[in-house]
Parts: sequence; C-alpha cells; structure tokens
Amino acid sequence: MPRFRIGSAFGIPIQLDLTFLIVLPLFAWIIGVQVGETAAVLNDVWGAGLPIEPLEGDVIRWVLGLAAATGLFVGVVLHELGHSLVAIRYGYPISSITLWLFGGIAQLDEMPEDWRHELLIALAGPIVSVALGVLSYLAFLAVPASSSVALASGKFLLGYLALMNVALAVFNMLPGFPMDGGRVLRALLARTRGYARATKIAAEVGKVFAILLGLFGLFGPGSLFLVAIAFFIYLGASGEAQQTMMKAAFEGFEVRDIMTTADRIQTVDAGDSVAELVEQMFRERHTGYPVERDGEIVGLVTLEDARAVRDIEREAYRVEEIMTTDLETIGPTASAMEAMERLQRNNIGRLLVYDDGEFVGLLTRSDLLTALNIIKEGGSVGRQPVPSELTDESLSAERDRL
Repeated sequence: MPRFRIGSAFGIPIQLDLTFLIVLPLFAWIIGVQVGETAAVLNDVWGAGLPIEPLEGDVIRWVLGLAAATGLFVGVVLHELGHSLVAIRYGYPISSITLWLFGGIAQLDEMPEDWRHELLIALAGPIVSVALGVLSYLAFLAVPASSSVALASGKFLLGYLALMNVALAVFNMLPGFPMDGGRVLRALLARTRGYARATKIAAEVGKVFAILLGLFGLFGPGSLFLVAIAFFIYLGASGEAQQTMMKAAFEGFEVRDIMTTADRIQTVDAGDSVAELVEQMFRERHTGYPVERDGEIVGLVTLEDARAVRDIEREAYRVEEIMTTDLETIGPTASAMEAMERLQRNNIGRLLVYDDGEFVGLLTRSDLLTALNIIKEGGSVGRQPVPSELTDESLSAERDRL
C-alpha cells in the first residue's frame, strides 16, 4: 500500500500506510458506539463515577471516539519507538516506523542475532505500553468524579487509554511470532540452540497461535478483525522462518561465489534494433542482457522492455531507446543474502556486479535459484556445508518466493 511521511522522532521517519486512513475512522466509530458500555466498565472496575448519559450524546460520543482512537495510535507509535531506541542503542538502524491496518511496525534494517539484544528490543515496546497505561491510570485517579461533561470526558479518555495500553502490552506478549512475545520466545530459545532452529520453533508456535486466534475469531465471541490479525501473524511467522532459513543457507557466501562472471555474459549493443534483440533472446533463450556501448555497460534490457514496442515498430527502435539506465549495482564481496534481499525489495531480476568501477559479473535470480538447489541437494557451492536446520519445505517455499 502507498505510504506517506507525517514526521519523525529521534531521526526515525514516521509513516502512514494507506490502510491506516481506513482503520482510524473505523476505530473511532467502534469506540464511539461503545462509549456507554466502556464507561460502565470503568465505573464497575475502578469506581470512576462517570455519568454515562451525557457521554452518549450525539456529538460527544464521536468526539470521544476520535480522541480515544488517536490516543491509542499515539501509544502504538511510542510502543514502536521503545523498540526502535533500544535497537539503535545496540547498533541496529531503524529505517522507519509505519502505522497501518494492524497497528504499527518498526522496520529494522538488520535483525539482531544476539539473543540478549533481541530480548531487550522485544521487551522494550511492551514496557513502554505498560508505562503509558500506568501514567494514564495515575492521571485518571487525579481527575475528580464530576457531572461536568468536560471532566467526565477527560476521565473517560484517561481510563480507556490506561486499559488499552496495558491490553496492547499483554496481547503483544502472547507467543505469536513475529509479535513481541514470539521474538522473546525466539531470543530465549536461541540461548541454547542455533538462531535458525530457534526461529523455526518460534515460527511454528506462532502458526499454532494464529490458527487458534483465527478459530476464536470465527466461532467464539471474537470478530473478523481477529481473523485478519491471525492471518497476518501466520504469514509473518512463515515469512520470518523462510527468510532466516535462507540466511542460514547463504551464510558465508558472497556475490562472487554465485554470480555469472563477465567473461561468460552475453551482451547486446546499444545500437541494435529491438527486432534483433528479440531474435537474439529467442536464439539464446535469455530474457535479459546488459547493454554495451563502446566497451562500457550503459544499461539493461529485458523481454518486458521489448514487449512494450509493437511488432511493426521493432526494426525502427534501438535497444538504447528502451533499455533501463537506472542500474542496480553491487560489489563482489557483498553477501549473497544482501543481494537476494535487494532483488526482492526492488522487484528486479538482476544486479550488475562492479569491482572498483569495473564490470565483473551479473547476479540474477536464476543464479540464486541454482545455488539454492545445490545447497538443497547437499552441495556447498564451493565452500559451506548445508545447515542442518534447512528443510526441503523451507527451501522450496523460498524458491517460490524468489
């Protein structure tokens, strides 16, 4: 979904996903509809003494709903900032914090593999939420019970935020990897076993939790929103496990171990016609080529680029007119995992490999798939043994993702 930046905190960009613009008014409406029930709960549990009828007025209930929903998402941002600041403290950069359909997410550029670091980073968010809940509760106690709509509204908001921030912390600590509780579980498991193995166990626990949560949403006193959350947790657990297994598979491998070297790469001339390009693709069964001009690589051209030109115009168009000049490059000593992540993140099929300004090779998705198949069959692509945690299922799933 499209995202747009609304500000920053501690140098970390804060973004809104388009889905947030849907869920914020929805939450405001739900809270507004349930103002009377929530006030009754606060009165029963904490003796709040809130006058229910004035809070259910046609205007005030929607004002309270919007204010409470906004306050809840401010709490989510602070929760994610808790994770982020601890991560930065241990040297893990945060690219952004994004508010979206299911709350918020802090995007770490690199996931910690030191179990102590992951444990503290995972715990930081729930600790912030509990602290916010406690502060809101203390402020709630400080506001006197009154029939005044203004005081009653303030006391209602503080009580609601106290309950919801603590509930947020508790829910996040359930062992539904990749939620905070799942990451805590992985960190504790990683104390006595390998990181990949710990991830696999935590992911399986997360999947079971997601299934139970989904069933509760479908058949219990839950809701379809819980089903959606369960679906997100299940996908997140699967994706994290697959990514970790791939990282274990490519541990120690660099781009130069997997790439196709420059002396084995077919190129096309920038001045060739698109018709000649298509003929060469058919003859050599390749769907992409580096484009050369005067001995220098100046672009990349793919079958998709050629398809954009109508058949009757392919003799008239030159390769240089349709090629991509915004090239993604990588160094030969970069890790294979970094190369794979860049291919996936940018949704491209190949990376040009340069060493001190010299073109030395090309790394494609096919190169990575070939290496993956060799690892799966017990090979080493020249160097590393196959990690014991890698299974046919996990590798097959990652091949499908590539």
